[in-house]
Amino acid sequence: MKNRPLKNLVLAAMFLAVGMVLPFLTAQIESFGESLLPLHLPVLLCGLICGWKYGAAVGLTLPLLRSLCFARPRLYPDALVMAVELFAYGLIIGLLYARFRKKNLWAVYGSLIPAMIGGRILWGVAKTVFLGLQGTPFTLTAFWVSGFTKALPGIVLQLILIPSVMAIVQKINAPKKQ
Repeated sequence: MKNRPLKNLVLAAMFLAVGMVLPFLTAQIESFGESLLPLHLPVLLCGLICGWKYGAAVGLTLPLLRSLCFARPRLYPDALVMAVELFAYGLIIGLLYARFRKKNLWAVYGSLIPAMIGGRILWGVAKTVFLGLQGTPFTLTAFWVSGFTKALPGIVLQLILIPSVMAIVQKINAPKKQ
């Protein structure tokens, strides 16, 4: 398709817009809305659908733009840490998915799970660095609690929703039988 770069640019802009708005919806769930990790979903989908360049760009931009527009997340250290994490999500998932010949459920999970792990590890490294600059330690216990225990609803949501959305996208994009 000769207009693929333009299509990817428009889709990436849509994912960025979804990421700007989605936290307003999940914030309505007081008990665990933030734990649903609403910024992760559009970045992961962008990396899968548009490729690693677009996924990485949306991942890097989204938390910083939200911070500048809405003061949520706080710019330092939260938005900066999330920018590292989401950049890694978009980059890793896009690179891995492109390597699969067949774009099926296994390809989605084979890209999603390593991206989630890699992004979370880089989140921990970035959090350690930025908090260390403040003189505040970021312990391994804090990493497990913040990165996995509190994030469990969002992790489960990603593991269910991302493959489901990709199945719909693949069905829409499948060649039509005549």
